[in-house]
Amino acid sequence: MPKKRSGGGLSSTQQAAKFLGVSVLAGAVMAGIALPAAGALGLAAKGSVQGFDDIPDNLKSPSLSQRTTILDSKGGQIATVYSRDRTVLDLKNISPYMQKAIVAIEDSRFYQHGAIDLKGILRAVNQNAQNGGVSQGASTLTQQLVKNYFVEEAGDDPTKVAQATQQTIGRKIRELKYAIQLEEKLGKKKILENYLNITFFGEQAYGVEAASQRYFSKPAKKLNLQESALLAGIVQSPSRYDPVNDEEEALKRRNTVLQRMAEVHDISQEQADAAKATKLGLHVSRPKNGCITAVKGAGFFCKYVEKVFLNDPVFGKTREDRAKVWNQGGLTIRTTLDPQSQASIQASLKDHVYKSDKVAAAATLVEPGTGKILGMGQSKPFGTGTNETEYNYSVNYDMGGSNYGFPTGSTFKPFVAAAALEQGRPATQEYSSPNSMPYPSPVQTCGSKPWTNQRNEKVPNESESEQGPYQLKEAMAKSVNTYFVQMISDIGLCPVMNQIEKLGVVQGNGDKLPQVPSIALGAKGISPLTMATAYAAFASRGMYCTPVAIESISQQVGGREKSLDVPKSTCSRAMSETTADTVNSLLSGVIDSGTGQQAGLTDRANAGKTGTTDERKNAWFVGYTPNLSGAVWVGSATQQVQMRGIKIGGVWHDKVYGGQVPGPIWRDLMTGALTGKDAPSFNLINIPDPDRNKDKGQDDDNRGRGRHGGNGNGNTTDGGTISGQSDGGVVFPTPSFSLPDGFIQGNTNSGNGGDGGQR
Repeated sequence: MPKKRSGGGLSSTQQAAKFLGVSVLAGAVMAGIALPAAGALGLAAKGSVQGFDDIPDNLKSPSLSQRTTILDSKGGQIATVYSRDRTVLDLKNISPYMQKAIVAIEDSRFYQHGAIDLKGILRAVNQNAQNGGVSQGASTLTQQLVKNYFVEEAGDDPTKVAQATQQTIGRKIRELKYAIQLEEKLGKKKILENYLNITFFGEQAYGVEAASQRYFSKPAKKLNLQESALLAGIVQSPSRYDPVNDEEEALKRRNTVLQRMAEVHDISQEQADAAKATKLGLHVSRPKNGCITAVKGAGFFCKYVEKVFLNDPVFGKTREDRAKVWNQGGLTIRTTLDPQSQASIQASLKDHVYKSDKVAAAATLVEPGTGKILGMGQSKPFGTGTNETEYNYSVNYDMGGSNYGFPTGSTFKPFVAAAALEQGRPATQEYSSPNSMPYPSPVQTCGSKPWTNQRNEKVPNESESEQGPYQLKEAMAKSVNTYFVQMISDIGLCPVMNQIEKLGVVQGNGDKLPQVPSIALGAKGISPLTMATAYAAFASRGMYCTPVAIESISQQVGGREKSLDVPKSTCSRAMSETTADTVNSLLSGVIDSGTGQQAGLTDRANAGKTGTTDERKNAWFVGYTPNLSGAVWVGSATQQVQMRGIKIGGVWHDKVYGGQVPGPIWRDLMTGALTGKDAPSFNLINIPDPDRNKDKGQDDDNRGRGRHGGNGNGNTTDGGTISGQSDGGVVFPTPSFSLPDGFIQGNTNSGNGGDGGQR
């Protein structure tokens, strides 16, 4: 509810009593100033009122809260956010009519008196008594400015606001003391300027510039006579004289101001009468505040920027400190958002997934080597209406995302491969990879206690035809589950945990992934931003850079602009160049057949991985070029929708696969984002194909048959890479296994691949 300013909300009797009280108080204060000590007035009796001379002379003009503007990387406006919609102006940029109107109606003797106007008080009391009501105020503009200072400092805290406006002798004495101080230090013009910038004009508008834009859609410098009179009249009671909701009452009040301007000879009576004959002339602009107003679907990115500001210690030691700076506003935040990439994301999502669909899609683009977030969007718009959401499916819970992220399926397998390569395993590493097998046991963890397969759980491959032995190249192309379980049992869990730590991979709730072999199959929930940033390390030949959203921030404080420190991306080596080049070689090329064929780009080097989780509740494509990395997730945020027999984006799907829905989204958004951009190449490594005449049934030590085991229940149901090789085809039978009860609730210490539940 709008906060009322001076004079608002009091009855005629209360106003008259107030004026009489102020008259007596003013006389007492003036007498007190001439006395040796204010205590002689008895004002400090019982400790309820501080002595006048004891009130410290330290009133400082508050830093007025203003709107914050969020820009993309090219300087285009994404959104404006504010605690209070205000733009601070110099007096020279405020219409002279506005200056005269506010003085005439609020304090006509402003330039003749000091901080306290005894003559004005007596005149007001007499005039109001004759009229039988309240038509003129008693407080000077300087006194009103002091009260507004107190209100501004109170912010949005209702208790503090009540304290700042309470009708007590103690507050009035402090107000008068500080008014005297302001008159001495600021002078009349600065007081008027500050008053016009701080006062509330209703309809979320603080200060005359915001009010002028709100009611007339023009700058305050261009306000004419009748427009100025209307705004000046609102100040006494913004709710009562609100021209948007009560034109008749606002018109009467405007004409009162015009008549008062004529009486004090600011304008002629003829000018006043001519202005009175006009209509209000409103040209209302609706308030545009918050990330819901963001353009190009950037509302989720806008909210992410706000979360970064409130969470990062670079902006203040405590969250309260950071919130104070954010609410104060006046910030111009230039972000990393690339308008071309963002527009491409939104166009692709709109083409492939409707906001009314049972499932949603989220996509994030990150620049390899810098960590800059270039785009972020989702199919369900930012908002609170039907088929809208305020949850950002691309990010972790603490940044406005879902509770746990989303199970990633086979898109996790490249992390396991990278860990094995870092441990010295060759790109031709071979395992027996049977069609189905118990999780090998035990599996070494980072601690002294290994993981053991206490429930004799098994892991199957997707297809009965997937039976090894396989080497890494073919196993990655076909996304063979048993291969990667054997790989993780061979090298142990600790190298994998170390590898994903270097890649910033954590669960969507911020927790580390549990040390269980099922992580090889992407059973745990991870956010799209985390996946895109991790894959970017492959693109940049092993250099991982933490994600960043803010390029620079400037802030208007006291009429001057200052720069703020911003979080920087921290880049570190996550793997050797050789390892990254090998992973790129495993995942690179345009596929001829299989799950990735609908995702591949034809005009530049690209690589990627598909993933679909158990019961087809999540489908992923995470891919990259040397200069752009992107993750696309499709699924149910509540993890309640199985994507079988479902229509998505107007297209019927018997079964959804990672390359079938997320893949084309990725292809289209990457194509649009990279149009006109350089097309660098990967440093590919030749990985020989296996000898297909070799007896796959033989068993020897070189196959790396797993000696240890891993737990399951987080199985993936499809996989595949973008691969240039001819053996990349994958068969897609219906999964023959399912997750146990409670999987979505999220175990963190067992082998079950959980934590897929979201809000």
